[in-house]
Amino acid sequence: MTQRYAAARRWLGALALGALALPAAAQSTTAPKYSNEFLNLGVGARALGMGKVQVGLADDATAGYWNPAGLANQTHKYDGVLMHSELFSGIVKNDYAAFSMPLDDKSAIGVSIMRLGVDNIADTRNLINEYGYIQYDKITYFSVADYAMLLSYARKIGQVEGLTVGANAKIVYRNVGSFANAYGFGVDLGVQYRHKGWQLGLTARDVTTTFTAWSINADYYRSAVLYGSNDPIPSNRNEITLPRLVLGVGRQFKLPQQFTALVAVDLETTTDGQRGTLVSTGVVSVDPRAGVELGYKNLVFLRGGAGNFQKITDFSGAQPWKGQYSLGAGVAISGLRVDLALSRLAVEALGQSSQTNSLIVSLGYGFK
Repeated sequence: MTQRYAAARRWLGALALGALALPAAAQSTTAPKYSNEFLNLGVGARALGMGKVQVGLADDATAGYWNPAGLANQTHKYDGVLMHSELFSGIVKNDYAAFSMPLDDKSAIGVSIMRLGVDNIADTRNLINEYGYIQYDKITYFSVADYAMLLSYARKIGQVEGLTVGANAKIVYRNVGSFANAYGFGVDLGVQYRHKGWQLGLTARDVTTTFTAWSINADYYRSAVLYGSNDPIPSNRNEITLPRLVLGVGRQFKLPQQFTALVAVDLETTTDGQRGTLVSTGVVSVDPRAGVELGYKNLVFLRGGAGNFQKITDFSGAQPWKGQYSLGAGVAISGLRVDLALSRLAVEALGQSSQTNSLIVSLGYGFK
């Protein structure tokens, strides 16, 4: 037993130290805050209903996103998940699909695809012709979208029961109509450890710093945006996404009458400078999250979560702490999982705070 705990500590410690050692070296390169932030919105209605608390819990196809090590713990041989959500009255579409399967009795692989985009943006530059008349047939449309694909691998550590490790190879494509596009790549690492009902996890995202290269269509940008303006044209640039660590712990409790309660907490640590989180310094910022899932006969589930606490300026100029709260429900029958989540986001714009609701629907199926 002592050897088991010692080995688990060594794996967790090595992963944490490796991720924390990278930001100092990366500071010499362009590292904007919130780089590739679309990758941190979360996936799966179960996870989002629990306040994005999943690093120690994920054990289905969504583990490729939350913690690749969890793929080695999935209960079905093959597992797939689809998700769709909309933000800001349907203006922003968020879609996700994932599939995972074992290679053998100790390892598993998975693939995840994500898209966040705004479609059918009207380009009205040619709406008025040379004679001053409106021509609606001259309106064209374009999209602004971010894509990512994760290729995941997980493996059980034979010497330590309950310990799994995993990694993601991450490919990013971002597109702003005909104005600009970008390609990026990076690596995520993860560890999970399960023992006597406890579920522990650690994910190091962008552990090598995710590199993204932007290419600007200068001629198109000049004619479309800067007509009659002396503003400078953006140039091609490279940016990096600095690592973030997410440490999670969860425990499931058996209740009377075949009820269960799963309680979990995640601590997300970013390394791109000071953020408006509960714990914030000039080097790192820590955002704590908590979630709970009540189940009945592993058939019906109710969920709730809280996180993303930050100061939001109100109409009086005060800055009270506000958080992101979520509710969810799910049903699991013969491998089929249907989950719903309602998440309320705190948004700050023009110095004022507002609330917007997001409804997330996901469908999962595990078989064999």
